[in-house]
Amino acid sequence: MAATQRIALVSFPGIRAFDVSVINEVWGTDRTDRGVPAFELRRTATVPAPIPLSGGLSLVPDRPLDWLDALTGADLVVVPGIEDPDADLPAPLLDALRRAHARGVPVASLCAGAFVLARAGLLDGRRAVTHWRLAPALAARHPHVTVEAEALFVEDTGIWTSAGTAAGIDLCLHLVRTAHGAEVAATIARSMVTAPFRTGTQAQFIERPTPRADRDADALAAVRAHALAHLDEAHTVASLAARAGMSARSFARHFQATTGTTPARWLIAQRVAAAQKLLERTDHPLPEVARRAGFGSEVTMRQHFASHLATSPRAYRQAFRRAARTPPQEAGSSPIAR
Repeated sequence: MAATQRIALVSFPGIRAFDVSVINEVWGTDRTDRGVPAFELRRTATVPAPIPLSGGLSLVPDRPLDWLDALTGADLVVVPGIEDPDADLPAPLLDALRRAHARGVPVASLCAGAFVLARAGLLDGRRAVTHWRLAPALAARHPHVTVEAEALFVEDTGIWTSAGTAAGIDLCLHLVRTAHGAEVAATIARSMVTAPFRTGTQAQFIERPTPRADRDADALAAVRAHALAHLDEAHTVASLAARAGMSARSFARHFQATTGTTPARWLIAQRVAAAQKLLERTDHPLPEVARRAGFGSEVTMRQHFASHLATSPRAYRQAFRRAARTPPQEAGSSPIAR
């Protein structure tokens, strides 16, 4: 039986209750009856005493911080966001994060948790993201960090950061998808009543005067629904704009304002996701997977897998098809767990 993936929730005074809840919902809820592998989520802290959270809540740790870098300890470390980016942080916490990363353990932060990783020096020379309101402060206080102001989440050599609140859900589900496949992530997302993944950037949420008529939003939603139902067909900005009753230029402008990405990039992301599911669920030859997902050719699909997932369709299938067919109690660990 393959080892269970072990996730460390790093807890300390000042962490956000919402982020703690997200981490617990994704990795701390038993969904093995629905084909999701078992996870071992541990709440680590410098001291075993309950840690106060906002809203009158508290979190009780069950592992010391040195579990992060023990040989039989965490396979993934997740740092919740913090209420005050300027708050003092325990030195043992920063040391433990550095040791875990040095051991090769992936480290992720949600929202303002990026400030914790930056204080530990883990973001120096790397790209990172945080809530758009805090991005200027992160860049100013940590000039060696390349702050991506608009991304929902960013990965740079084993370090993951996410934008605010809901983007933390996006990152957690993406980490599950990377480790265990699109179907497992989709199962968790369905139980949470959230999208398995969102395209676009947090630019769509930044405060700016962008009034949009309801009819335009409805038209765009209908066009996206049509494209998803007919991914195997050819779509262009012009053809999608015609379906929405708009000019190509107006359609592209409204589409990006609504989703944070271009129609072409959105469509590619949907096709990559569809191909992932086909590779996990079926034995279709790669050219047939490419056709059904709308790529047209295996070569095109391979190019987009390389740019979006840093792998090939064949390697993706080999990594996840066995896990998808294995009984839940035997589901394998993942590349991220190693």
